[in-house]
Amino acid sequence: MLTPSTSPRPLDSRPHAVVIGSGFGGLAAAVRLGARGYRVTVLEQLDAPGGRAYVHRQDGYTFDAGPTVITAPFLFDELWALCGRKLSDDVDLRPVAPFYRVRFDDGTVFDYSGDAEAMRREVARIAPDDVEGYEAFVRASEAIYQVGFEQLGDIPFDRWTDMARVLPDLVKLEGWRTVHGLASRHVRDEKLRVILTFQSLLVGGNPFSTTAVYCLIAYLERRWGVHFAMGGTGALVRGLVGLIEGQGGEVRCGQSVREILVDGGAACGVELTSGTRLAADVVVSNADAAATYRHLLPARHRRRWTDRRLARARYSMSLFVWYFGTRRQYPDVAHHTILLGPRYRPLLDDIFRRQHLADDFSLYLHRPTATDPSLAPPGCDAFYVLAPVPHLGSGTDWRERAEPYRQRIEQRLHETLLPGLREQVATSLMTTPQDFQDRLGSVNGAAFSFEPLLTQSAWFRPHNRSEEVDRLYLVGAGTHPGAGVPGVLTSAKVLDRIVPHADTLRRARPQPDDESTGSPHAHAAHRLA
Repeated sequence: MLTPSTSPRPLDSRPHAVVIGSGFGGLAAAVRLGARGYRVTVLEQLDAPGGRAYVHRQDGYTFDAGPTVITAPFLFDELWALCGRKLSDDVDLRPVAPFYRVRFDDGTVFDYSGDAEAMRREVARIAPDDVEGYEAFVRASEAIYQVGFEQLGDIPFDRWTDMARVLPDLVKLEGWRTVHGLASRHVRDEKLRVILTFQSLLVGGNPFSTTAVYCLIAYLERRWGVHFAMGGTGALVRGLVGLIEGQGGEVRCGQSVREILVDGGAACGVELTSGTRLAADVVVSNADAAATYRHLLPARHRRRWTDRRLARARYSMSLFVWYFGTRRQYPDVAHHTILLGPRYRPLLDDIFRRQHLADDFSLYLHRPTATDPSLAPPGCDAFYVLAPVPHLGSGTDWRERAEPYRQRIEQRLHETLLPGLREQVATSLMTTPQDFQDRLGSVNGAAFSFEPLLTQSAWFRPHNRSEEVDRLYLVGAGTHPGAGVPGVLTSAKVLDRIVPHADTLRRARPQPDDESTGSPHAHAAHRLA
């Protein structure tokens, strides 16, 4: 019998999958589940899909809130192919060159690209004695990529024996080193070491503590390039939503989940903050992994990811992001610029170890209008500038610190890349670590969930197949293989190996006139629906 707090079962009789969150991991999971016979409902608490890939529109400017570096486009190609389409049918991906323009505090500039010969010339220009060492680093990065990404990226690490089997490969590839340690093994020039290691910050890791497995990013970028979606990253979100709807699924925005429902040791649906309950044969959480266990799955169902363990875990840094549009264009500024401050390791120590908001900073400046002028009014530019900062464990009160911090960043940009900036700003908004916690649901306001340490990777991370209850699965930055667009898309790919095909669940369902057979979970879902 239906109750006021229970949503009715639609006429579609396919097994139902509920996906919590519409970030790239959740949307990719929905497409893959739809291709395997599920009716999929994606629940998003914000007013539009995307999660960290939300889109802000203000005063004629378009700002991608989150990921702007798109690598491994084949992972998007796979999703479109599952729906009998091509990515190019819906999204125009353009290569970006250089990948990054790195500007040091002394004014030295390095153009980082995927062109092997151009990279050799750039390395020879700033560190002539390190050309051979640089090429050795690239070879090491390729070897790590072949194992860490191609062979293990979409493999579930359900058992400790799964980890034990790959340990010999990790030792051989020097995965026990840190990102900076592996780079330092091959090159001596300090600037070149910075150039080869800052990418780990793009997935929330301190290069001085992140496992060297993440050196695979260097080869991933060289192999597949860095791209930008015309119209902004939001174009990829819109395209994925279109795929889901084309499969007969739906994306519901403004729907916040209060609890994952469990019966007989298995997830059987969700309860929304409105009180509405949705029955499900499987539940996939693309919410922050730590928040999934701390806030959505009641403590009585948790044995491994207890509140105590979650409190002891190490979380990634957070981000301060200032989005702004200018009344003029800055044509000499690259699409992606890394603007380094006077300190490297000491600043990272402040962010990751001391949990101290320092007076100096290193910045990532995104100028999407370098590739797509339509994101700003004619003759104008759209930007966002991002500073890695400590997560909320630092105790920083961002209500007081945000505007002074923004002003220091504005001054720094004025002095370096964007002269006259203060007089040119036409529109402005900010995201702080407090927003990552309050708006995006990240524990401690961490921008990338768990810090990617060796002891928090693979089997040591929350598993893609929940260790706590059956029929609950996790995707996104906080589970295997980790953060970054390729990581979260691959976490959804893992589901193909561990979620039963919809036909298997359909055959196991109890018939309406015979609830004496079938699993307790099937009975619970049938009663709830």
